[in-house]
Amino acid sequence: MRYYFDTNTLFIRGAFRAASTGIKGGIRSVSTLINHTVASGWSHEDPQKELEFIAAGEGIDRDFFGLLTAVSVQQCCILQYDYVTVFITAGVRCEPPPNAGTINIIACSSEGMEDAALLETIMVASEAKAEALQAMDLPLTGTPTDAVIAGCEGSIKHRYAGRLTDTGLRVREAVLHGLPEALKRHDAAGPSDAPSFFIFSRFKGEHWVEWMPHDCPYFPCHFPGQRCDFCYCPFYPCGDENLGQWVESSKGGKVWNCARCTLLHEPGIADHLKKFPGASREELLRLQDVKKR
Repeated sequence: MRYYFDTNTLFIRGAFRAASTGIKGGIRSVSTLINHTVASGWSHEDPQKELEFIAAGEGIDRDFFGLLTAVSVQQCCILQYDYVTVFITAGVRCEPPPNAGTINIIACSSEGMEDAALLETIMVASEAKAEALQAMDLPLTGTPTDAVIAGCEGSIKHRYAGRLTDTGLRVREAVLHGLPEALKRHDAAGPSDAPSFFIFSRFKGEHWVEWMPHDCPYFPCHFPGQRCDFCYCPFYPCGDENLGQWVESSKGGKVWNCARCTLLHEPGIADHLKKFPGASREELLRLQDVKKR
């Protein structure tokens, strides 16, 4: 999986088995998951055509699942909990339908799941959404236009994804933490400059940490002059053992450790990925080889 943003759209690329409650949803294999912000006053006549237009602009065929929202994707909260990554955009108003807002959730696993587990992931995410809204004393459990996508990659490792399973626990915790943060950003006076990234850390006790480059206590963690535009890599976990390795987790199982990888910290590579956000990891590695010659 890798993800990137343009001004109004989040693109998540990979080789997914996915389930979606959104436009033209269902369960199938897709290459891309999309969350797109529509303009104010946008007509709802043909939402699928809107998504197809956005996908075509990125050279993506029709093998995608997509969601639409009036919330800016630049207010997206991204939460990474081991092999689970959750993307949330949220805006709610205490008004009657159809003006109550939209909450979109995309939950991705780098470990494969059976179709039933994908459906359970949607259930867990929706339940956690309602739980988070109630904890904020909001008199609703969601909005009429909410949607969820659950996607996974790789060989099947999970038959189930209920809230007490490894996957369900991670999805639930990510939504419980991420939804209030997403609403906070939506309700702020001004637009967010960039999406917010949170990682579940076990350093000095389990907790969520928001990574912000200007407050990073480890800079420079690799070499003088390094770039940190992509400190939390959009390719994570890439599984390329030339760049990282699988290590034992303190909670059992394995997690991807790429602490020694400097690929996206190299200024030329970072500049290229910012200019061409759709560039693949293989393309960046080839560029790195050229620069070393």
